[in-house]
Amino acid sequence: MRIASFNILHGRSLDDGRVDVDRLAGAVKALDADVLGLQEVDRDQPRSLHADLTAVAAEAMGAVDSQFVAALSGTPGGTWMAATGEEQPGSASYGIALLSRYPVISWRVVRLPALRASVPLWSPQTHRPFLAQDEPRVAVAAVLDGPSGHFTVCNTHLSFIPGWNSAQLRRLVRSLEGTREPLLLMGDLNMQRRQAARSSGLTPIASALTFPADRPARQLDHVLVRGPVRATGPAEAVQMPLSDHRALVVPCAIG
Repeated sequence: MRIASFNILHGRSLDDGRVDVDRLAGAVKALDADVLGLQEVDRDQPRSLHADLTAVAAEAMGAVDSQFVAALSGTPGGTWMAATGEEQPGSASYGIALLSRYPVISWRVVRLPALRASVPLWSPQTHRPFLAQDEPRVAVAAVLDGPSGHFTVCNTHLSFIPGWNSAQLRRLVRSLEGTREPLLLMGDLNMQRRQAARSSGLTPIASALTFPADRPARQLDHVLVRGPVRATGPAEAVQMPLSDHRALVVPCAIG
């Protein structure tokens, strides 16, 4: 079973600044993932050709089930607000998606609040401090009917604000208590491996540098597990023709 997590930067390439849905489809197909978590996913956004990027990815990988969950609704620079969960197809939104080649037994959405206060952070680009504002975050979990029985997968994209992302991760793991095990939690957690393991209490099974894509120096993307899950080979950080992250792929087995 191949598990993959990929922050797709709403399908945009840093090389030409364009969103090309065929390029996204080719990248997803090349990953050949059985379960795929995507972050920074657009639906019906002008900047991404008004495409449903989850549907593009689902068709490319041959998913039998998929779900997009909006964290924000509206358009960047325009009406940009926290999603309510009531957004309809045809309305511009942005969030995460979970896609599976295995049938989904049940879905669950966990909304993670944004930090309300602005936080001073240091910019490595400008070498100056700036006031950072967080945005609402969300997670989506599914119980899957896999080749070795039922298991749970959760995908999320946490805050880039240090400390607050750890609080979000702890809250998310608590919300998943009692879910069907084994549990795999993946996504762009915006923290490194040791912090992800310490904050979640889960076990990392994928070690590879994923950010920035051209010369990765940090692992911000992770696959964490609880229960009888093991990696059956080394993880790969795959450079794709889009995004500022590399895709994280790990072969694993349950039982």
